[in-house]
Amino acid sequence: MFMKRYFLKANSLSKFLVAATLIALTGTIKAQNIQFHYDFGRHMYNDISERYSTLITIEFFKPDRWGNTYCFTDITNYGDGCAGAYWELAREFDVTKNKQWAVHVEYDGGASSIKNTADATRYQHAALAGMAWNWASKDFAKTFSVKAMYKQYFNGMYRKGFAGAQLTFVWGINFANQLLTFSGFWDTWYDPDVNGKLIILTQPQFWVNFNALRGMKNINLSVGTEVEFSNNFIFNKYGNNNQCFCIPTIAAKWTF
Repeated sequence: MFMKRYFLKANSLSKFLVAATLIALTGTIKAQNIQFHYDFGRHMYNDISERYSTLITIEFFKPDRWGNTYCFTDITNYGDGCAGAYWELAREFDVTKNKQWAVHVEYDGGASSIKNTADATRYQHAALAGMAWNWASKDFAKTFSVKAMYKQYFNGMYRKGFAGAQLTFVWGINFANQLLTFSGFWDTWYDPDVNGKLIILTQPQFWVNFNALRGMKNINLSVGTEVEFSNNFIFNKYGNNNQCFCIPTIAAKWTF
């Protein structure tokens, strides 16, 4: 399940749009976090030289007796201010006692300070509904989720709404005595206006968790990287989104 002048995470977080992935770090539920990413895309590719400089992500996850609620907001920034924000709000309702199967409903949307067709396309609001299968190890050190969803885009300023589907995989692995975390998501969804009619976005993250070090138990800081692999997702400065990109970041995260 993730927007800037020409692009942002979709999800995002799309990107990270699964509850199980956010049960992390110490084996307890610490799912509220804020991330700061410095993005290298504008330095690596000439045709996205106007890409945002930094990205701030805020995530929230809360389980309850009926299922769980998850949301995140991505805020993209240039040197002179905020370019826009994209958010996702997801709710799951458990349908089995072991909480592995759930009904998943979701809303994706955003707002941009820059008016152009690229932003209008990327920020087009959408509603999703489908089924989720969630798995976690006993100590929650490993999590995995699959979501198959119907996706309905609403009419936008530059593009009419349309119906499609989305398949999402989300994973999280803590290892080396909780010192290291490997997590991420893979989204594939239908879009009739791109080559092959499919958009692919995956954003694996790798973190070093300071609170796993001796004497730093209460320091919930993590440092690491995110690598965005995409096809037909990122709009270049010519208004086209028919390319593949691989864009790394340097990142820091504080978990509350």
